[in-house]
Amino acid sequence: MAAGWLHDIGYAPVLVRTGFHPIDGAVFLESIGASKRLCALVANHSCACIEARNRELSIDWKDEQTPLRDALWWADLTTTADGKTTTLDDRLADIYRRYGADHVVGRSVRESEPIIREVVRRTEDRLSFK
Repeated sequence: MAAGWLHDIGYAPVLVRTGFHPIDGAVFLESIGASKRLCALVANHSCACIEARNRELSIDWKDEQTPLRDALWWADLTTTADGKTTTLDDRLADIYRRYGADHVVGRSVRESEPIIREVVRRTEDRLSFK
Protein backbone atom coordinates (compact mmCIF):
# COMPACT_ATOMS: atom_id res chain seq x y z
CA MET A 1 0.00 0.00 0.00
CA ALA A 2 2.80 2.43 0.87
CA ALA A 3 4.37 1.98 -2.57
CA GLY A 4 1.08 3.01 -4.17
CA TRP A 5 1.05 6.24 -2.22
CA LEU A 6 4.75 6.97 -2.55
CA HIS A 7 5.75 5.74 -6.02
CA ASP A 8 5.75 9.27 -7.51
CA ILE A 9 7.29 11.08 -4.52
CA GLY A 10 10.43 11.68 -6.59
CA TYR A 11 8.55 14.33 -8.57
CA ALA A 12 8.76 16.66 -5.54
CA PRO A 13 11.15 19.44 -6.61
CA VAL A 14 13.06 19.31 -3.32
CA LEU A 15 13.88 15.62 -3.90
CA VAL A 16 15.19 15.90 -7.47
CA ARG A 17 18.76 14.64 -7.79
CA THR A 18 18.93 12.74 -11.09
CA GLY A 19 15.78 14.14 -12.72
CA PHE A 20 14.28 10.64 -12.92
CA HIS A 21 11.53 10.41 -10.32
CA PRO A 22 11.62 6.65 -9.57
CA ILE A 23 15.29 6.84 -8.58
CA ASP A 24 14.97 10.20 -6.83
CA GLY A 25 12.02 8.91 -4.83
CA ALA A 26 13.79 5.70 -3.84
CA VAL A 27 16.93 7.58 -2.80
CA PHE A 28 14.85 9.85 -0.58
CA LEU A 29 12.93 6.95 0.96
CA GLU A 30 16.18 5.13 1.67
CA SER A 31 17.56 8.27 3.34
CA ILE A 32 14.67 8.31 5.82
CA GLY A 33 14.98 4.62 6.64
CA ALA A 34 12.28 3.11 4.43
CA SER A 35 12.54 -0.62 3.81
CA LYS A 36 14.61 -1.92 0.93
CA ARG A 37 11.46 -3.46 -0.52
CA LEU A 38 9.60 -0.14 -0.57
CA CYS A 39 12.60 1.58 -2.15
CA ALA A 40 12.82 -1.17 -4.78
CA LEU A 41 9.12 -0.96 -5.64
CA VAL A 42 9.36 2.82 -6.05
CA ALA A 43 12.64 2.69 -8.00
CA ASN A 44 11.40 0.05 -10.43
CA HIS A 45 7.77 1.02 -10.91
CA SER A 46 6.22 0.86 -14.37
CA CYS A 47 9.28 -0.56 -16.11
CA ALA A 48 11.56 2.25 -14.95
CA CYS A 49 14.62 0.14 -15.78
CA ILE A 50 14.25 0.93 -19.48
CA GLU A 51 13.98 4.67 -19.04
CA ALA A 52 16.83 4.60 -16.52
CA ARG A 53 19.02 2.86 -19.08
CA ASN A 54 17.99 5.37 -21.75
CA ARG A 55 18.95 8.18 -19.36
CA GLU A 56 22.26 6.43 -18.63
CA LEU A 57 21.28 5.92 -14.99
CA SER A 58 21.35 2.75 -12.94
CA ILE A 59 18.75 1.50 -10.50
CA ASP A 60 20.39 0.18 -7.35
CA TRP A 61 17.39 -1.86 -6.21
CA LYS A 62 16.30 -5.23 -7.61
CA ASP A 63 12.93 -5.46 -9.37
CA GLU A 64 11.06 -8.13 -7.42
CA GLN A 65 8.72 -9.22 -10.26
CA THR A 66 5.90 -10.37 -7.97
CA PRO A 67 2.11 -10.00 -8.09
CA LEU A 68 2.45 -7.06 -5.67
CA ARG A 69 4.83 -5.31 -8.03
CA ASP A 70 2.53 -6.05 -10.94
CA ALA A 71 -0.42 -4.57 -9.02
CA LEU A 72 1.54 -1.36 -8.38
CA TRP A 73 2.37 -1.04 -12.08
CA TRP A 74 -1.25 -1.79 -13.01
CA ALA A 75 -2.55 0.90 -10.66
CA ASP A 76 -0.07 3.43 -12.03
CA LEU A 77 -0.82 2.57 -15.65
CA THR A 78 -4.61 2.57 -15.35
CA THR A 79 -4.81 5.94 -13.60
CA THR A 80 -4.46 9.30 -15.31
CA ALA A 81 -1.92 11.91 -14.26
CA ASP A 82 -4.72 13.64 -12.33
CA GLY A 83 -5.96 10.48 -10.58
CA LYS A 84 -8.87 9.28 -12.69
CA THR A 85 -9.36 5.65 -13.73
CA THR A 86 -8.47 4.97 -17.36
CA THR A 87 -7.55 2.14 -19.70
CA LEU A 88 -3.99 1.19 -20.46
CA ASP A 89 -4.44 2.19 -24.10
CA ASP A 90 -5.70 5.65 -23.14
CA ARG A 91 -2.92 6.09 -20.56
CA LEU A 92 -0.24 5.19 -23.09
CA ALA A 93 -1.81 7.49 -25.70
CA ASP A 94 -1.75 10.32 -23.14
CA ILE A 95 1.93 9.71 -22.37
CA TYR A 96 2.82 9.68 -26.07
CA ARG A 97 0.79 12.86 -26.63
CA ARG A 98 2.36 14.70 -23.68
CA TYR A 99 5.97 13.73 -24.35
CA GLY A 100 6.16 12.96 -28.06
CA ALA A 101 7.98 10.19 -29.87
CA ASP A 102 11.47 11.70 -29.58
CA HIS A 103 11.45 12.46 -25.84
CA VAL A 104 13.21 9.95 -23.58
CA VAL A 105 9.90 9.22 -21.84
CA GLY A 106 8.07 8.53 -25.10
CA ARG A 107 10.90 6.37 -26.44
CA SER A 108 11.21 4.45 -23.20
CA VAL A 109 7.50 3.79 -22.83
CA ARG A 110 7.34 2.62 -26.44
CA GLU A 111 10.23 0.23 -25.77
CA SER A 112 8.70 -1.04 -22.53
CA GLU A 113 5.16 -1.34 -23.90
CA PRO A 114 5.22 -5.15 -24.44
CA ILE A 115 6.34 -5.68 -20.83
CA ILE A 116 3.81 -3.16 -19.51
CA ARG A 117 0.99 -4.80 -21.46
CA GLU A 118 1.92 -8.23 -20.09
CA VAL A 119 2.01 -6.93 -16.50
CA VAL A 120 -1.41 -5.28 -16.90
CA ARG A 121 -2.85 -8.43 -18.52
CA ARG A 122 -1.52 -10.65 -15.69
CA THR A 123 -2.89 -8.33 -13.04
CA GLU A 124 -6.31 -8.06 -14.65
CA ASP A 125 -6.39 -11.86 -14.94
CA ARG A 126 -5.60 -12.10 -11.23
CA LEU A 127 -8.37 -9.61 -10.49
CA SER A 128 -10.72 -11.51 -12.85
CA PHE A 129 -11.18 -8.54 -15.20
CA LYS A 130 -12.57 -10.06 -18.37
